[in-house]
Amino acid sequence: MSEAPRAGVPLDSAQPSPPHAAPRRNLGVRHAMAVCVGMVIGAGIFRAAPNVAANVMSTGPLLAAWALGGVLSLLGALCFAEMASAFPHAGGDYAFLARAYGKRLALFFAWSRFSVIHTGSMALLAFVFGDYLAQLVNFGPWSSPVFGVVVVIVLVAVNLRGIHVGVGTQLGLMLLVLFGLGCVVLGSIWEVLQGAPPLTSVSVSTAAGDRTSFGTAMIFVLLAYGGWSDAATLSAEMRDERRGIVLALVGGMTIVAALYLAVNWGYVRVLGLDGLAQSQAPAAEVMRIAFGQPGEILIVFTVATAAISIMNALLIVGARTTFAAASDLSGLPRLAKWDVLRGTPSHAMVAMGVVAILLIGFGTITRGGFATMVDYLAPVYWFFLSLSALAVIVLRLRLPDAPRPFRVPGYPATPILFFLSSLYMLYASLDYVRVGALVGVGVLALGGFLLLLDRK
Repeated sequence: MSEAPRAGVPLDSAQPSPPHAAPRRNLGVRHAMAVCVGMVIGAGIFRAAPNVAANVMSTGPLLAAWALGGVLSLLGALCFAEMASAFPHAGGDYAFLARAYGKRLALFFAWSRFSVIHTGSMALLAFVFGDYLAQLVNFGPWSSPVFGVVVVIVLVAVNLRGIHVGVGTQLGLMLLVLFGLGCVVLGSIWEVLQGAPPLTSVSVSTAAGDRTSFGTAMIFVLLAYGGWSDAATLSAEMRDERRGIVLALVGGMTIVAALYLAVNWGYVRVLGLDGLAQSQAPAAEVMRIAFGQPGEILIVFTVATAAISIMNALLIVGARTTFAAASDLSGLPRLAKWDVLRGTPSHAMVAMGVVAILLIGFGTITRGGFATMVDYLAPVYWFFLSLSALAVIVLRLRLPDAPRPFRVPGYPATPILFFLSSLYMLYASLDYVRVGALVGVGVLALGGFLLLLDRK
């Protein structure tokens, strides 16, 4: 019977992880590119688009927002690629922040993942899953949150049995999602060939209200691009340690951006801008218009699969981050317990599931659902991403002699630009203060207070 895995080497050490702890370099560019695309493309594109459309005036700014999101995400991915190749560690961001700013801030980040970022993302995806499933099975206004709670419970139960999604399965799920997105684009092209006009206008007048909040639109755009920070850790496993990660990230993010632009063009072309802004499930509506009920069922199944796969990945990765951080703190013996028989941090998984369900309840009470969860996690997410952007520069100064197989191009301009964009997104997420954002920041502050009480 094997021992529980160690949380990692000492993160406040000035030396990189020892050679035996580093991942093996056995990934080719095409494989890494496919994994990158699969980790970025998820259920967000199926639900975030209406919120983006609700904050722009016409198709031009809408597509510009999605293109800008791709560029900013690529800049961030390149920054993470340098840190991941220089300091490979199971903790990911947790390890980077610990080396750059110290262990206590890294633990603060781990708390944010447990209580806000990962669990908030699970609740957000639960609403996406529920909103689309309610297109087929609807028993009232509680349909979406009930479906969301059920899928969280099922995923926790499955993972407690030690079952997890392998790389091959994840790639299979990615291909299914890509097929669904492709069907949306083909359905839109079919409507154009048929000469069908958009259901509503593709632009709105200024009398329609304040729809010029580009910063708010970008919050939802970059939500759909989320995942590249995990994809960048593949740099430690590339056979071509100098060019491989660059080619994989550039190619992967280019594919993602092209698909997102094509899908949003299709949404607007079929539904119109107002129709898109008012839709709860735009992909399902487009497919129903183009192909009838079979098309709608296909896309609902695709979105449900995408949401479940990402929620499952968040549960697996997030629980391990919680386990690693709890191992470094006193007073949390249960969260730091590893189920050796099943190979899972079972208590951490249950705790994440409970918090995610509570957040689904919070989103339901505020009647905001998906949007409330975005408000809840966005300020915290961008706060730590801003620190990660600066960590590239801090680690260059603190550990100048550390081996860096890949160096971010355009240094220091690239990390500075990424930092400034992250800082702007932090401002935008707090600009129009809603109850979700206030609660998210409050939960983060609570973690900081509790951390100050810990003397270990």
